[in-house]
Amino acid sequence: MAAGLYAALASIWTTPRTGATVSLMIVLGVLMIIAGLWSLAAPGFVSMEWILAVLSALLFISPWVTSYAGMSGPAWTSWICGGVGVIAGLWALAPAEKVHHTTHGGGQVAHA
Repeated sequence: MAAGLYAALASIWTTPRTGATVSLMIVLGVLMIIAGLWSLAAPGFVSMEWILAVLSALLFISPWVTSYAGMSGPAWTSWICGGVGVIAGLWALAPAEKVHHTTHGGGQVAHA
């Protein structure tokens, strides 16, 4: 969530501020925050960890895709926040799966 918040607010202090760059960083940052909040609210909902990792990967590659890789402030912000988000999302998969299996029966078979 912190990486998403930073990405969403970074347009305030990074230059240059172009419309598409700012919009993309704000939208992806806010979506990362929402995914993080949802993940905290429902820790056994494993797909939110994947969604966070995918959104973060999109933020990471966005400087190359939308041609702002030459703008050091926004590009580095996207790379760092995206990288942190990918790592956090993937790192949270194992604990989320453990909670999911614990709260949803874990696939245990009843013995007669």
